[in-house]
Amino acid sequence: MKKYIILVLVLIVVIVVPLIFISNGTFGGTDDQAKNMINQINPNYKPWFSYIWQPSGEIATLIFCIQTGIGSLIIGYIIGFLHGKKKTLQENKK
Repeated sequence: MKKYIILVLVLIVVIVVPLIFISNGTFGGTDDQAKNMINQINPNYKPWFSYIWQPSGEIATLIFCIQTGIGSLIIGYIIGFLHGKKKTLQENKK
């Protein structure tokens, strides 16, 4: 139980500290940061491909949420599987 309380406190610190120190910051995506950096290095750069389909903001958010959900399911399954395996091994040792 003590371990979980420490983990929750660490999680709160990781979330709150950046918000305190970067109160007026803009949190953009890495795609925008990469595009800005490329434009600084070479202002004449022209992309060599274009998107087949550019989703709207709502659709892009939906796709991102679906990816997050799938990733969470995979991680949860792995953690549950390893926990069950550990529990089974402990019961077999008794």
